[in-house]
Amino acid sequence: MRLRRTGSVEISTDPAAFEAFYQRHIEAVTRFLARRVDDPHTVADLVAEVFIAVLDSAHTYRPGLGSEIGWLYGIARNTLSAERQRAARELRLAGRISGRRLLDADDLLRLEERLDAERPARRALAAMAMLPESERAVLELVVVDQLTVGEAAVALGIRQGTARVRLHRARRSLRHVPGVVPPAVMEGLR
Repeated sequence: MRLRRTGSVEISTDPAAFEAFYQRHIEAVTRFLARRVDDPHTVADLVAEVFIAVLDSAHTYRPGLGSEIGWLYGIARNTLSAERQRAARELRLAGRISGRRLLDADDLLRLEERLDAERPARRALAAMAMLPESERAVLELVVVDQLTVGEAAVALGIRQGTARVRLHRARRSLRHVPGVVPPAVMEGLR
């Protein structure tokens, strides 16, 4: 049986032309996909996606390059490929969380409380990020990592006097950031 050619403009703009096109090819597209997919729901979804793609790409059909069914099978292959990629991506994501306990309401509440408690620390870290690297490094080692100024100087390969000057500059810069600087950071600046 020879397939009738339908103008591409017709099937994308004329519902009757699309219906005729759909009726001519629904069985062939369904068989094509059923040979490649073993889940009936997925086959039904893919068939629908193929015909939606037909509406979107009807302008690309060129009768001189091949039959309607060849063009449809190309669309079906692309649709199936996209579905397989989506399924593989979903499987990878599911693999990432498998074995991990999902959060329940109590877990979420505890995390929200922790996030609220750490808000000042996040503000402090954001303010520290604006400091020059040399000052921030000394401040982090002394305030966050609890090293002495001498130990921080050794860690950074600088003299202790240089470390003290940088720490003083960092504390002075942060003194003007409201609600960020805890008393331990301001120690020795009064």
